Amino acid sequence: MQRVKNSGIMISSNGSPTKDIDKEEELSRSALAMFRAKEEEIERKKTEVREKVQAQIGKVEQATKRLADIREELEALTDPMRKDISMIRKKIDLINKELKPLGQSCQKKEREYREAVEAYNEKNREKTQLVAKLLEMVNESERLRLKKLEDLGNNITIIH
Repeated sequence: MQRVKNSGIMISSNGSPTKDIDKEEELSRSALAMFRAKEEEIERKKTEVREKVQAQIGKVEQATKRLADIREELEALTDPMRKDISMIRKKIDLINKELKPLGQSCQKKEREYREAVEAYNEKNREKTQLVAKLLEMVNESERLRLKKLEDLGNNITIIH
């Protein structure tokens, strides 16, 4: 079997890829599997963070409601702890203000992540097309050279 080496890719005379291409495909599959695993890990972590944020929001809302009820009771009693309650309410308000940009940040990062995945997939499709074109060109080149060799061999036979 005759082989031709072109741009680092070995191809046999019958047009089938050799071990180098198999290794490249295995590496591509491995990289894709790693990417998918990381993507699943990111999605899992994102879901965990989202659930934690939602739990915190629920807790804050419950705490706000309880504090509002307590405040009303204290106002009716003119409780001496009024200052403490006011301070806690202010802290809750601050936390609520901090939660809003965190939620926006999560949404922005999710959007960026989706865009990065889309860009990755586009480049991968482009690579696949280029590899197919390369194989087609190498096969055509090999076919033309084999034909030329055959013609030269026939010319030698005719001369004798």
